[in-house]
Amino acid sequence: MVIGATGQIGRPVVGALVRDGWEVTAASRGGGRDGAWPDEVRAVRLDREDDTALAAVAGDGCDLVVDIVAHGARHARQLTSLAGRVGSAVVISSVSVYEDDKGRGFDTQAEPGGFPEYPVPIPETQRTVAPGESTYSTKKVALEQELLAAGDRLPTTVLRAGAVYGPHCRMPRELYFVKRNLDGRGRRVLAYGGGSRFHPVSVHTLAELIRLAAARPGSRVLNACDDEAPTVAEIAAAIDAVMGVETETVLADGPPPAPSVGDTPWSVAAPVVCDMSAARRELGDRPVARYAETLPETVEWIERRLAGRDWREAYPEMFGAYGDLFDYAAEDAWLGTK
Repeated sequence: MVIGATGQIGRPVVGALVRDGWEVTAASRGGGRDGAWPDEVRAVRLDREDDTALAAVAGDGCDLVVDIVAHGARHARQLTSLAGRVGSAVVISSVSVYEDDKGRGFDTQAEPGGFPEYPVPIPETQRTVAPGESTYSTKKVALEQELLAAGDRLPTTVLRAGAVYGPHCRMPRELYFVKRNLDGRGRRVLAYGGGSRFHPVSVHTLAELIRLAAARPGSRVLNACDDEAPTVAEIAAAIDAVMGVETETVLADGPPPAPSVGDTPWSVAAPVVCDMSAARRELGDRPVARYAETLPETVEWIERRLAGRDWREAYPEMFGAYGDLFDYAAEDAWLGTK
């Protein structure tokens, strides 16, 4: 059973599991299905918050539950209540659970001096924020701890995902450069000298990790990122190459030189790069997706969604999270001083 099957991660996960011989029930709020799934995939409607409905979909039992949308202790307890009827689980968490040795994490990054300075790369043994119900990160830690504590009853692989990319994303970071290219912007500004690194993960990488974990049940937590962590300048150049454009890049040392100028969704004051050696060691993971090679499907998806629409209508969650990513007047004013 795949919970959250019609999201950007769930779609390729269902396909990967089917190809590996699993009989898959694809559960989602809408009960829909992806056109690429074979007919034998069983699509069902499921309200993730309904304990009775979740138990009903699990039925008399299933060998594997993949939960892509779980967060918080309550969702963990939903899953552990199925112990005895479920063979094992794979659950998606996030690299946002980590904090540095000064207690800084993703929840403090907006504070002055609050951006964390992690080791490079970050191992799974790096400390995490305290569990709680106040933020996305604290809920993910609560989820992890509940599941790992019940590992003897329900073996669960927790995958800490990086910056997810691929089609069907509601908040695609690539939008930042795709729209600029579509709008004919010949120059762009990159803060931190274009050297920011925020480890991405393709939906295909996640599907492969889930496929491997499904075949090797265990109680563990693993980073889940691509094999490479390109800089934001490299990401921008890769998107240009896909779209067949050339853009002049103006590098600004340090943080964004003015509000909304050079502040991409990848722009971070210190690198966020994860160690993938444990996944290779425990699951036999190998690279299946490289950023530049998998970009065309992401760019195409964004272009189709933007066609004839205001970007804020096409991606309301993106606007809510980042504000106006395309303040060209502010960029031009700053560039005019160069």
